Amino acid sequence: MANVKLYNIEGKEVGTLDLNDAVFGVEINEHLVHMAVVSQLANKRQGTQSAKTRAEVRGGGRKPWRQKGTGHARQGSIRSPQWKGGGVVFAPKPRDYSIKMNKKEKVLAIKSALTSRVNEEKIVVLDQLSFDEIKTKKMKAVLDNFKLDKALIVLDKKDENVVLSARNLPKVRTVLTNSISVYDILKYDNLIITKDAVAKIEEVYA
Repeated sequence: MANVKLYNIEGKEVGTLDLNDAVFGVEINEHLVHMAVVSQLANKRQGTQSAKTRAEVRGGGRKPWRQKGTGHARQGSIRSPQWKGGGVVFAPKPRDYSIKMNKKEKVLAIKSALTSRVNEEKIVVLDQLSFDEIKTKKMKAVLDNFKLDKALIVLDKKDENVVLSARNLPKVRTVLTNSISVYDILKYDNLIITKDAVAKIEEVYA
C-alpha cells in the first residue's frame, strides 16, 4: 500500500496517509490511458464544419467552351475544383467524431493516470483546503509553499472560495472527484488533492 505525506496549506507535514493500491497502485495500462485522452479530445469536437462539393456549388451547368480548337485545356464546368469559386474535392461534412469507451476501460484508465502521479511523486495530499474569502493571492501562496506552478486541484465538494480563488491562475484548474478525467490528470504537472477527496475517489473506484 502506497504511503504519502499529508500536508497543510502552509506546506508543513502533518502526518501520512495510506493510499488504496486498488486505485493508486495498479499496473499502468498505457494503451487505455492514450485511448481515454484521444476519446476526450475527440468528444469535444463539434463536427459541424462543412464545405460544398462541385455538385453543390451554384452555377457551372454549361460547358465553358467547346472541347477542341480553342487552345484552352478542355473544361466541363466552371465549378470544377481547379476553378476559382469551384467546389472542394473532398469537402468536410458534418460528422460525429465521438469515440466510445467501455465503463471498465474508463475506470482503469483513471486508475492508471492516478497511479502514474503517485509513482512520479507528483501528488500532494492536503489535510484540508479552504479559505475564509475569495483571494487569488491565497491560492498562489499555497502553490508557492509547494513550489508548484501548474496543478490540478481535486476537491471532494464544491467550495466557491477555493474555486474562485484559483480561477484567475492560468495554469491551475479545480475539479470535483466526480468529474476528474485522464486528460486533466496528465495535462497538469502536479496533482493537489484533499484527504477527503482521496477517500471519495477510493470509495468510487476501489
